[in-house]
Amino acid sequence: MSDAPDLPEGYEFSADTDRVDVDRVHHWLSTDAYWAIGRPREKHEHAMASSLNFGVYETASGEQVAYARVVTDRALFAWLADVYVDPSVRGKGVGTALVGGVREHLRPYGVRRVLLATHDAHGVYEKLGFAPLERPDQWMALYFETPEESS
Repeated sequence: MSDAPDLPEGYEFSADTDRVDVDRVHHWLSTDAYWAIGRPREKHEHAMASSLNFGVYETASGEQVAYARVVTDRALFAWLADVYVDPSVRGKGVGTALVGGVREHLRPYGVRRVLLATHDAHGVYEKLGFAPLERPDQWMALYFETPEESS
């Protein structure tokens, strides 16, 4: 049984990577997502190939309206990334339902934690059980300088 929020009528969730409209998703992320502005197509495709990919689609047309991907070992850890909802359907609950669907897809793997980073969508994720890190002092990050930053 799933406790994922329902999608609005006329939309469907899918974990089928073959359904992802790669052109559309790359355009969304590289032109409109603050965390991925300018992301090269090759990097985007490599990230998708190394991840679980999810989408929400209009049932009638099959057009993709939202996307998310997860980097995971399918055992202990998952990182939710690149969650994007087309502006034309924002405010309808599509994003919440998408993340809920992702959460339910991951549940059978038994991962202990799913992490994400967000600048502005805390409320969406809190509805689904996400919370700030309990012990942020235990977490660290390694940052590599990109070739663009060194020139």
